[in-house]
Amino acid sequence: MNPKEHITSVAQTDLAFEAGPERVYHLPVMVDEVLEGLQLDKAGTYVDATFGGGGHSRAIMERLGDEGRLLAFDQDEDARMNALDDSRFTLIDSNFRYMRNHLRLYGVRQVDGVLADLGVSSHQLDEASRGFSTRFDGELDLRMDRRTGVSARDLVNTLDEAELTRIFRLYGELTDARQLARAIVSARSKSMIETTFDLRDAVSRHLPRGMENKRLAMIFQALRIEVNGELDALREFLQQSIQVLRPGGRLVVISYHSLEDRLVKNFMKTGNFEGELEKDFYGRVLSPVRMVSHGAVKAGEAELARNNRSRSARLRVGEKVANMEEVSNG
Repeated sequence: MNPKEHITSVAQTDLAFEAGPERVYHLPVMVDEVLEGLQLDKAGTYVDATFGGGGHSRAIMERLGDEGRLLAFDQDEDARMNALDDSRFTLIDSNFRYMRNHLRLYGVRQVDGVLADLGVSSHQLDEASRGFSTRFDGELDLRMDRRTGVSARDLVNTLDEAELTRIFRLYGELTDARQLARAIVSARSKSMIETTFDLRDAVSRHLPRGMENKRLAMIFQALRIEVNGELDALREFLQQSIQVLRPGGRLVVISYHSLEDRLVKNFMKTGNFEGELEKDFYGRVLSPVRMVSHGAVKAGEAELARNNRSRSARLRVGEKVANMEEVSNG
């Protein structure tokens, strides 16, 4: 994926969802590719680390037998409405960065596969009060879990120019980060920035004609990552996934922008986030995971026509290396 490519679902168009249980919440991305990547065992135990509308979880459950088990995570309280009524299914109300501890609470030490779809759900985008979409004038929130932490509204009204510049440069990779930060500080000196449209208006002079939506998506992405600590949570999740996977177990991750995709790719290739391959004295690669997919898997033409929000999705598959089991127990 091109590091300069910034495609997020925030700026993408709406679609008419097909009928189904997840119709009003979220249309799952690359379901067939996810199932193929996980190599499901009917009697296996799996984790859906980003439950959302439950589309991926339903597809997994349909292929599990009576002995199979699925544990799902979601920190968004709205996701509870989609919980599956099945004794083989458990929905855990938590951020996936705490996956290992929660699995242990449920008596699960090892699993056969772990899935994470890192995208913002259609439900979150379509709820004006969540502040995820620039299409609606709603409270500037951007929290995945509205019960904790500070909102984007808090950040844009309290952080100084230097901190705002850091966020836009680091998480949005915006070349005019300082100018954007200065525009926000200037705007809030006249009136607090309360809503998504307030923020849009504050930075309107810095939105290139014809690229307004893309630039706004990058700004909102940067704030959302900071608000939710997304990259730190992703690093913790990836490390824990290897700790809980059995040898030969599969890790499937769908990412939507270059920052998270780069972390996933580096981790699956080398076992670290810097992408630096480590070898032992004999030249053997020291990594608890090997990449199964050669490059990122992208949605096919049929899915792109059906679900435009899949356009930015990049799926990668890794497998826990059998002879590195001791690494997971460190």
